[in-house]
Amino acid sequence: MTVSNTRQQVKLSDAVQRIQPSGIRRFFDLASTMDNVISLGVGEPDFATPWNVREASIASLERGITSYTANAGLMELRSEISSYLKTNFGTSYSPENEVLVTVGASEGIDLALRATVNPGDEILIVEPCFVSYAPLVSLVGGVPIPVPTSIKNDFKVLSEEIEKRITNKTKGIMLSYPSNPTGAIMVKQELEEISKVIIEHDLLVISDEIYGELSYDSVHVSIPSIEGMWERTILISGFSKSYAMTGWRLGYVAGPEIYTKAMLKIHQYAMMCASTMAQYAAIEALKNGKEEMENMKVSYRQRRNYFVKALKDIGLNCHMPGGAFYAFPSITITGLTSEEFAEKLLLEEHVAVVPGNVFGSGGEGHIRCSYATSLPHLEEAIKRMDRFIKRTNG
Repeated sequence: MTVSNTRQQVKLSDAVQRIQPSGIRRFFDLASTMDNVISLGVGEPDFATPWNVREASIASLERGITSYTANAGLMELRSEISSYLKTNFGTSYSPENEVLVTVGASEGIDLALRATVNPGDEILIVEPCFVSYAPLVSLVGGVPIPVPTSIKNDFKVLSEEIEKRITNKTKGIMLSYPSNPTGAIMVKQELEEISKVIIEHDLLVISDEIYGELSYDSVHVSIPSIEGMWERTILISGFSKSYAMTGWRLGYVAGPEIYTKAMLKIHQYAMMCASTMAQYAAIEALKNGKEEMENMKVSYRQRRNYFVKALKDIGLNCHMPGGAFYAFPSITITGLTSEEFAEKLLLEEHVAVVPGNVFGSGGEGHIRCSYATSLPHLEEAIKRMDRFIKRTNG
C-alpha cells in the first residue's frame, strides 16, 4: 500500500473566507489578559436571571422533562409569546403557525435571511448596526447595502435615505429599534414615514426588536403594528436583554405563516429545537417576570442619565439614547480613530469600549459604551476616560 505524502488542500467556502471575524471580540480577548479592567463593552445585563425564572427551569429538570420539544417550541410558550405581543405591542400572531422559538434572537435573524434571500438580492441595513447583520446577508449570497444614520438625527433612519438606495434588486430592509449600538428609538410617526417607502417599493422587513422592552422615555412601537406592515414584517425578539437571560440562548420569530413555515424547515434540520429547560424558564418569565424586568429598567434609566451627562461633562458629545443600554459618544475631539481610541483607552487606562466602526462605516468617530454595569464602575470609568482625554488632547 502506497501512502501519499501530499497534504490535503483545505476546502473552505468563498463566503466564509470573505467575511471578517467580529470586531468586538478582539477587544474582549485583549481585555481578558489584563488586570483591573472596567468593561463597558459587553452587551448583556449585569443582573442574574430572576430567581423564579431559574426555579422554573430547575423544576422542569427535577420532573425529568429533558426530551425534545416540538420543532417550533412548546405550544404553551408560543401561546404566551403570542399573548405577550398582543397585550404589549398590539401585534396578533397565531401560536400554531406564526410563532417559532429559536436558539437566541441571533438564530432568528439567520433563519429569516436564509429563508428569504437569493444570491444577488440586495438587503438594506440601517447603520450603525449590530455586527452580525451584514456578514449574515453575505453568507446567504445577498448584498448588504448600508443606509446611514447620524447623530444629527439621533441615529433615526430617514425615509429619503432609504428611498435613494432602493434598486430593482432590493428585496428587503433590516431594522433594529431600539438600536444596538446607538440606543436610538423610533416613535410611531417616524415609523409611519418610513413605512410609506417600504410599502411603495414592496420591501420585506426584518425587524430585530430584542431591546423593545428597554425603552425609557416612550412606549416601544413594534413596526408590524403599523398599518400595512404586519404582512411584510418578520419580527425577531427574545429573552436575553429584558429578562437577563443571555446565556439561556432563547429567542423567537413571529410573522406571516409563509415566512415562519419556511424558517421552521431550516430550523428543524439545523437545530431540531431550542433548549427544553430554557423554554420552561421563558414561560415563567412571560407569566411572572414583569416586576423584575421593570426593576432592571429603572436601574438602567438611572445609569443612562448619569453616564450620558458625565460623558458630556468630560467633553464627549453624546445623544440621549432612548432605549437599550448603550451610549454612543463621539470621540472626534481627540483626533483619534475609533480603533485607536478604544485600543489606547484599554492599554493606558484599562477601560474596555467597542470602536464604533465595527458597527458599520457610519460608526467611525464614535465608541459604544454599555451602561449595563454598576454605578460605581461607571463613575470610575468616567474618571479614567477623563484622564485619558485630557492627556490625549494635551
